[in-house]
Amino acid sequence: MGRVWGLIALLMCFYRANAAAAGFIKCPLSLTKIVSGWAELHCEVVGSPLPEVQWWFIEGHEPNETFTQLFDGARDDRVRVNATYLAHSTSTIHLTDLGLHDTGTYECRASNDPDRNELKKTPKIKWIRSQANVIVIERPNIIAEPFEVFNQTSAVLRCNLTETTLPVQGSHWLLNGKVIESSKSTEPSPFTSLSLDKITTHSGGKYECVFLIDPPVQQAVEVKTPPHVGAYKHSENGDENDKVLLTCVSHGYPLPSDWSWSKTQADGSLAPIVNNTAEKYEIKSTPNKTTLAITDLSIELDKGEYVCIGVSDLGASSDRIQLRVRSRLAAVWPFLGIVVEVIILVTIIFIYEKRRKPDEIQDGSTGTSPCCCSWWAT
Repeated sequence: MGRVWGLIALLMCFYRANAAAAGFIKCPLSLTKIVSGWAELHCEVVGSPLPEVQWWFIEGHEPNETFTQLFDGARDDRVRVNATYLAHSTSTIHLTDLGLHDTGTYECRASNDPDRNELKKTPKIKWIRSQANVIVIERPNIIAEPFEVFNQTSAVLRCNLTETTLPVQGSHWLLNGKVIESSKSTEPSPFTSLSLDKITTHSGGKYECVFLIDPPVQQAVEVKTPPHVGAYKHSENGDENDKVLLTCVSHGYPLPSDWSWSKTQADGSLAPIVNNTAEKYEIKSTPNKTTLAITDLSIELDKGEYVCIGVSDLGASSDRIQLRVRSRLAAVWPFLGIVVEVIILVTIIFIYEKRRKPDEIQDGSTGTSPCCCSWWAT
């Protein structure tokens, strides 16, 4: 029995020698966010054994503070908690669709004490804690002028940031989500502008002024232009009984919301093409592109002019593609021509060589020279 207790004591000493108290190596940082935005807090802890990590939300002030543990799916599924326990313990809490009521103190707790969750024993310090404040504010107001540009060849876009006490660290403009490099500014000004000297179908789009405060805010200005439809290739060739693909693209803003294809008739009228007609026509369209696939090509029925039409809120635009259908033997004719040329050339060479040869000796002649005759006579 004494040996058993000795072994237990040895194991306890070994455990204490290898145990290490929990300690933070990365703490959550305080954030200021805007209503309807999102926030993310992160902490990392070391210790042996690996510490458990929890997140808590603190409301009120001492001595009337209330503590609420946050778990994955809390607050109507607006809270996501991710944790990993590998070389050390890491945990991240992600808050979405923020409201003013989400303002408060968020606490990361960690402990590797085996009795950390035991409530019946004498209380002692079992958890280490690190706190960060999340402040949710109303969205600052941005006055954009003009709010929309339509049917203009040039314009000046302006934005004015109002009703905010946050410091401005600069500004820039976006076009369809991409930064306009020439618009970047580090001036701490609540005002920014962008000049559009020539508005084309390629310069139309969704412009956004961005003010670099913490967090950044932005306001959209739409520059609308009529659609411009263009064929990818204005002339296409296809082989009989084969398949061909006709393509049209569009520029402008907004992009076409409806695409259609037609075929020009002999009298100049347009005959609409219906998608999936007898499995011969297949039309696929996205806002900026449309394609028409024609299978089992026929020289008599399918050759001709095809028209693609794109329609947006600001009008319609179209372009034309000329389709030529070749016979399946079209690729054979050049080869046959080469074969015929080779045959003719060989024939000419044969005839020429034949005429160059001396006349053959007539039958019955001795074919001997006089000197040979004299030698035999002697």
